Amino acid sequence: MSTPALDVLALAAHRDDVEQTCGGTLLKMAQRGYRTGILDLTQGEMGTRGTAEDRAHEAQEAARLLKASFRQALHIPDGRVENTWENRVAIARVIREQRPRVLILPYWQGRHPDHYTASVLGYEAAFLAGLRKLGNTPGSHGAKAIAELAPHRPFKIIYASLYHDVRPSFVVDITNQFETRVQALLAYKSQYADQTSGAQIFPAENEIRSRLEAMASFYGLLAGVKYAEPFVQKEVGLVEDVTAIPVQSV
Repeated sequence: MSTPALDVLALAAHRDDVEQTCGGTLLKMAQRGYRTGILDLTQGEMGTRGTAEDRAHEAQEAARLLKASFRQALHIPDGRVENTWENRVAIARVIREQRPRVLILPYWQGRHPDHYTASVLGYEAAFLAGLRKLGNTPGSHGAKAIAELAPHRPFKIIYASLYHDVRPSFVVDITNQFETRVQALLAYKSQYADQTSGAQIFPAENEIRSRLEAMASFYGLLAGVKYAEPFVQKEVGLVEDVTAIPVQSV
């Protein structure tokens, strides 16, 4: 029996990326009764701290805190997220299986190559997932396994832009979800608990909350709420009732 379709699927390169950029939004949507999911592209084996096995257990705890209905990690090599046919097909299969209406991707520019590659990779996989003849045409090696799954494309793709200096298209009020969002990130004890390894790269554990709070406060200030997460959409928004547009102008 197939599972119900996801309403929102967040895709990211590494376990803990989603928790940092859109965890509050995922939790808010789950609290509103929507089915949410997370797709991590790698196992995290190249991380400075901990092991892939550590992060797998921590990711499940974080997913529980965020009330995600689905979480899966692919086996794309950490540090080598590449936009290949095989990787597009692997993601397209998950999209066909989970059938999300909304797909959250990383912003398409950033410091880490895995992050911005995941953005383009996720978009192209979403397009590929909607091709009816995928897996049934000559040269479609690697797609046979998803040929029996019905084509599907997300209706909306939005980009989590927290770590890039760009004006967001909109922000999501996560004031009531902020504390749990912090807990979900700190569930990655192998990454964020104080330790000698990576001490010059990672902030001290007692600094993490203040950093998260500062960023969420900044984006909240833009919309007149306490805490928020920013997003970008490429298409123009549509308004039916100009008297119902939120956020006061004057």
